[in-house]
Order: sequence, then C-alpha cells, then structure tokens
Amino acid sequence: MASKTAPKPPADPIDVLLSAHGLRRTEVARRVLGWLLAHPDTSYTHAQLQAALADDQTAALDRVTLYRLIDRLTQVGLLLCRVDNQRVRRYQAMPASVHAIPHFECQSCHRDSPLSGALKANADDLERAAQTALDALQALGYQGLHIDLAVHGVCADCASTSTHAPSAPNPAAPGAAA
Repeated sequence: MASKTAPKPPADPIDVLLSAHGLRRTEVARRVLGWLLAHPDTSYTHAQLQAALADDQTAALDRVTLYRLIDRLTQVGLLLCRVDNQRVRRYQAMPASVHAIPHFECQSCHRDSPLSGALKANADDLERAAQTALDALQALGYQGLHIDLAVHGVCADCASTSTHAPSAPNPAAPGAAA
C-alpha cells in the first residue's frame, strides 16, 4: 500500500512576502504587513498604525519594535514611506506592480489621499513615465528605487470651509495709513 501524505496547506502570502524579502516571519511582522496590505489606499503614521493594531489584537505592540519593523519593511521595499509637510512619516503598503503612487497631501488638514482613482484615465501614462525614470536610474547603478508622486495644496473640504479673512491693507494703496 502506498502511503498518503496530507497535502500541504497553501502558503500564507504574507509569509511568502516576508521570506522573499529576507525577513523573519514573526507574528508581529505578519500583523503589521497584513494590516497595511489589507488597507492599501491608506497611509498611516507610526502612532496611527500602533493604535490600529492595538484595536485589532489583544496583545499590545511595543512602540520600538514597531519602529524597527516598519524600518525593515521600508528598506526591503514592502512599504512606502512619505514625509509630509509637517515632517511626519506616513507608511503605506507598496504594491509590487506599481512604480509610482500618486497622492495628494492637504497643507491645511494634512490628510493624505491617494490619487490613483482621480488619475485613472492617465494611469498608463504615469506608469510608463515612472518606469522610464526608474530604468534610466537603474542603468546608472541606482538600486531599490521607487517613485513617490506627491501633489500638495488645499483639499476641497478645507477650501470650502475656510473663511476668507480680510487682507491686510496694502501700504502702497491710495489712502493707506502711513
């Protein structure tokens, strides 16, 4: 009689990603990468990610461990790290098939919004331009590249709620006080 071996369960895609990038498959690494992959259109600050993961699981996640893990995930290209106008770092899962992740950061509320939906009609052009730039840099010897396309301004919500304060008088205008 031939012995039957139980079929192997399919490999966990998060474990596969961690192993492929030379990282240990710890429970914390699985939680963090899994959370970010489950929310691909959202960027998180360290504190936001720690709070989200605390709500997600009962075991508290050490702040320093999270910093170190985020740093490793960013170094191997699994996370995208952006620094906003307030010098706050925001982290987002880096899709393997994307070379440029366009986003908009409001200078008023600092909300970070993906623009992939808004730029959908031009996504192919953006992807080709990003790939051309990456190819040129790789030919020069640069490694581990990604493109972060950031548009800065005031979002529609902030623009509609802002009150226009009267401007200061122009000292060169006729009738201006001296």
